[in-house]
This record gives sequence, C-alpha cells and structure tokens, in this order.
Amino acid sequence: MADENPKSHPTDNAEKNPDAWVSGEDPMTGAQASYLKTLSEQADDTDAFDDTISKAEASKRIDALKAKLGLD
Repeated sequence: MADENPKSHPTDNAEKNPDAWVSGEDPMTGAQASYLKTLSEQADDTDAFDDTISKAEASKRIDALKAKLGLD
C-alpha cells in the first residue's frame, strides 16, 4: 500500500509531458524565463526566448536547448 502513496515517488510528476500539465497554458514562471534566457544565450539561439509563452512551451524549449547544449 505504501507504493500507492504519491509521496513515495515525488519525482514521478516531473516526468509528465508538458502538454498534459493542468497549468501548462499558464504564463511561464520567473524561474523558467530566467533559465530559458540563459540557455538561449548559451546556445546562441535568441529566437528561443519569448517572454509571452506558456509554462508548457517554456519547458519544451528548455529541454530542446539543454539537448542542443549537451546538458541533458
């Protein structure tokens, strides 16, 4: 029964597809904006940063830039 407790696997939710996030259409967080801006500058891809995107889109762009930079 302990396996059914969501707190027993606190990182499981971190693997959820951004398109499935309940709050995915909310504006990106300040932390996401900061990280996305930093990564876009490091990857020399300033088009990747857009301060009007959603949390889900920011997550996808962060993942893509991390892969491009070999940070994943």
